[in-house]
Amino acid sequence: MTKHVSFSEITKTNLRIKLVDIGANPILGKPPYAPLMDVGEADVIGFEPNPEALAKLNEMKGPNETYLPHAIGDGTRRALHICQDGGMTSLLEPDPKVLDLFHGFPDWGAVIATEEIDTVRLDDIPQARGVDYIKIDIQGGELMALASGPDCLASTLLIQCEVEFMPMYRDQPLFSEVEQFLRGHGFMFHRFFPAVSRVIRPMKVKNDIRAGLSQLVWADAIFIRDITKLDRLSDIQLLKLAKILHECYQSIDVILYLLLEYDRRCSTAIADAYKRFLMTLG
Repeated sequence: MTKHVSFSEITKTNLRIKLVDIGANPILGKPPYAPLMDVGEADVIGFEPNPEALAKLNEMKGPNETYLPHAIGDGTRRALHICQDGGMTSLLEPDPKVLDLFHGFPDWGAVIATEEIDTVRLDDIPQARGVDYIKIDIQGGELMALASGPDCLASTLLIQCEVEFMPMYRDQPLFSEVEQFLRGHGFMFHRFFPAVSRVIRPMKVKNDIRAGLSQLVWADAIFIRDITKLDRLSDIQLLKLAKILHECYQSIDVILYLLLEYDRRCSTAIADAYKRFLMTLG
């Protein structure tokens, strides 16, 4: 196995990345930004209203991680729909008509209780200011949460956002709406990481109710600052975006493009160092 070489080692730069994790529940294991944490170059502010998940995060956290019990939303009091599978609990109500198309989801998305909770606007949280990288996964509430943080979005370089292609919840914004909103705030869609399909009932594949086939249901979508408008990024932002892409997504073509622009501005040769690194990959 090839040893990972950090962006800092390759470029001889020293940059820290400020991360905001909206919906930090560790139910799916390591977060996508774990490589940045592994090299010790990330400061994480996470939001998780589920008390059990928050307790687990605080039990496992390192010195550069802070977790707060906020439900990020539009700042109003809303009903939280608590589902049989905690991973489907949402500020939006599950839509049985859509869930019934798939195996498992009618049970997983069954609402067992509701409770009123206060939501908090992203821009009203001082700890979130100056964020470089947002990861968000809050079961259909992503667009509402992002819309509450225009000031935070102004500094953000990359967003990993769960998006849906089918409305698993009532009145749920789909991928196209999230993409249009973020495009209006200076982002471009980069790629899915990954996209997830499910089998439409009654068919089964290998007797696995979680198996995928033809119908895309959701994905994690990566949005980055529009690389056709690099004049809107500072020199440091060029390097930070390249760093995030290197450590977490291996988007080597975009990384090189960003570094060439940095070199053009600053009369450096960082892109040459990155090219030499790429040659070692074979």
